[in-house]
Amino acid sequence: MARIVTIGAALQDVYLIDHDDFGTNKRGYFNQIELGTKIDIDRVHFSTGGGATNAATTFARSGHETIFMGCIANDPAGEAVIAALDREGIDSSYISYIKNIHTGYSVVLLTPSGERTILTCRGASAKFDFLDPNDLENIYPDWLYVSTLRGNMTMLDQLFTRAKSLNAKIMFNPGNLELQHQKQLLGLLPDVDVLLVNKQEAKQIVQGTSLPELAHRLHTYCPHVIVTDGNQGAFAVAPDVAYRIGLYEDVGIVDATGAGDAFGSGFLAAFAAGKSFKDSLIFASANSTSVVQFIGGKSGIITNKVKLHNMPIQEVK
Repeated sequence: MARIVTIGAALQDVYLIDHDDFGTNKRGYFNQIELGTKIDIDRVHFSTGGGATNAATTFARSGHETIFMGCIANDPAGEAVIAALDREGIDSSYISYIKNIHTGYSVVLLTPSGERTILTCRGASAKFDFLDPNDLENIYPDWLYVSTLRGNMTMLDQLFTRAKSLNAKIMFNPGNLELQHQKQLLGLLPDVDVLLVNKQEAKQIVQGTSLPELAHRLHTYCPHVIVTDGNQGAFAVAPDVAYRIGLYEDVGIVDATGAGDAFGSGFLAAFAAGKSFKDSLIFASANSTSVVQFIGGKSGIITNKVKLHNMPIQEVK
């Protein structure tokens, strides 16, 4: 098994669940909620989130030595984040504690269909200047799994440079703010061993329209590229093979939160354990399919002991 460092956000998530007032109309908006009214909520659910802590949970449940690097505060939400990491056996000793600010916090309005609107106050989770790339020298990781650093391209460059000096591999799942710095992002990609983006994100990095076209153009920068497209599946390219990927299972969605995190971290959990590119994609799809059947980004994460079944995955010449 590998030593994997996840870098990114840690949040306290509070779900507000209601089957009447949180219905949606045909335009994809919540039904009207009038100002000044009091709404009775069916249920409240507390969990922790953030792409990096969700990914760390996948790695830990697959038996990898897992370290989380990110920023929180000394407050109840921060305590909830630490408690969740401790339950999974994830090393939290490289967390940076930020003063005079609170831990990141999200309120999730969950619809009956599993779609959600997320109201986020990022707080300490966005303060990536406080990370210390030199910590990687103490950890000596096999892999870095990096989600969005809120467009902090300087810190990304420092982390990637330090990782490569230690012969660590990098999987990168950039966010919208990284995509706004296209030239700098392209400059980072040669250091990336596995790139994960969705179709719309891929279009902001390179030209193209179809999944294969986008994936192959990104492949000129990175040896392994995965481009996802929601319920349309994904397309993945490695140095010697490419795959068109369908859905692992067609399941009802309880909560779509964390599906992308589960796919990306599921892939690396298997790949870092020595599984083939194809088998790692299957594990990624299974992990994502399981997560959307539970509330929160962590409850449905599977382990490496789960027996997987066949799924639509086609090798493309």
